[in-house]
Amino acid sequence: MSIREAYSQWADTYDTDRNLTRDLDQRVTRDTLEGTSYASILELGCGTGKNTVLLAQLGTRVQALDFSEGMIGQAQSKLNSPNVTFSVADLTEPWPCVNQSVDLIVCNLVLEHIADLDFIFAQAARVLVEQGRFFLCELHPFRQYQGTQANFQRRAQRVAIPAFVHHISDYLSAAERHGFSLIRLAEWWHEEDQDKPPRLVSFMFEKKAR
Repeated sequence: MSIREAYSQWADTYDTDRNLTRDLDQRVTRDTLEGTSYASILELGCGTGKNTVLLAQLGTRVQALDFSEGMIGQAQSKLNSPNVTFSVADLTEPWPCVNQSVDLIVCNLVLEHIADLDFIFAQAARVLVEQGRFFLCELHPFRQYQGTQANFQRRAQRVAIPAFVHHISDYLSAAERHGFSLIRLAEWWHEEDQDKPPRLVSFMFEKKAR
């Protein structure tokens, strides 16, 4: 099953399934971004809009992209805000964004499904203004080393979604190659993760001024 098809099938129950990773990601994003404001925000892989609701409060304009029409349909059903535009887009192709037009890019639980980090960082560098911010929150590679990957239940069967392992050094190296500096790196645990490796890793990068 392709990644796109898997997420389209998952869309109807994504918000209601028990999912500690989803819940922690939403909390991390709120804790990191709450209280900030931006003229223009680009959300990569908005899914069902779990973080788009927050971004609509922080940004004058928000463009939310996802390649799953099912996921975007769920997001649109919960958020009807004039400052938010939803678009179906494949993040492995050039993004539908004007050069140097975005102040903040937000990307959550997406890059484990994308093989080429260099393309993502190249596009981020293209669309961000100078000193624009790029926030990432992803499944921690320590969990991936143990075989953890995004999955859901469908007809009593577990559907594992294809994923790629990116080491922390992969994110840092790709960022450096494309003109970003690291502002903050943090590791995150859910309350039920006692004596376990971190569940999520987050990065805040800044596009360097030329």
